[in-house]
Amino acid sequence: MTMNATTHGTLPRLDESLLTHLPPFSKLERRQIRTILDQATSRRYDAGTAIFREGAPAERFYMLLDGYVRVVRISPTGEQVTALHIPSGQLLGIARALGRDTYPATAVTASESLALSWPVHLWDKFIAEYEGFATETYKTVGQRLEEVHGKVMEMATQQVEQRVANALLRLVNQTGRKVDDGIEIDFPITRQDLSELTATTLHTVSRLLSGWEKAGLVASKRKRIKVLDPHALVLRAQG
Repeated sequence: MTMNATTHGTLPRLDESLLTHLPPFSKLERRQIRTILDQATSRRYDAGTAIFREGAPAERFYMLLDGYVRVVRISPTGEQVTALHIPSGQLLGIARALGRDTYPATAVTASESLALSWPVHLWDKFIAEYEGFATETYKTVGQRLEEVHGKVMEMATQQVEQRVANALLRLVNQTGRKVDDGIEIDFPITRQDLSELTATTLHTVSRLLSGWEKAGLVASKRKRIKVLDPHALVLRAQG
C-alpha cells in the first residue's frame, strides 16, 4: 500500500453535472454547484494510495467521483483491519461530521480513483448555506455506522461462513457489475482483503472460496470475485 498520496496533478475545470445527481448536492441549483466546484481541488490517485491517514489532522474532506476506497483501521496490536468499502458518489474524510479534528481511519484506493476535496473550514459553510447537504451527509454517516454495527453483530453471533457470505453480498450490492454469468465486484479485491473485512484468517477465506467455487457459487481469479449464484450465497449467509 502506497502511503504517500501520489497524484497525477490537478484536473481541468469540471462540469456541474458531475455533482447534480449526488445526494449532498442533488437539491442545489447549478450556480450553487458551480460555486462549490470552484472551491474544490480534483485529483487522480493510483490504486493502493492512501488519500489520508488515520490520526492525521483532518484538513480536507472529499467526494469520491470514480473508483473505490477501502477504509482501514490499525488495531492496538498493529494489524490492519478493513472496516468497510466506499463506492464512488460518496463523501469521505468527513471527520468534522463526527466531531473530530483528526481522521478516524485511513482511506486507501482499491482501484485508480478520482476525488474532489475541499478545505475543512468550508464544511460548516456548506452545512449552513446549502439545503440538503447536512441531512444527506448525516444520513450517509448513519448508514456507515449501521454497516459497521452490523459487522460487529455478525462477528459476535455468526459462524465464519455466514460472515464471509454476508461480506460478499454487501460488496455485490454496493458495487456489483452484471456480467454474462453473474455479478462481479467492480474493483480488485484479494482474499487477504476479504479476511481483513470479516476478521477471518486468510486460510479460512481461501478454503471457503475454493469450496464455493467447486459448488458453482462464486468464481475468483486475479483479484476479481464474481458471484455466480446469489440465491445460494444468500442461503449460506443465513446459515
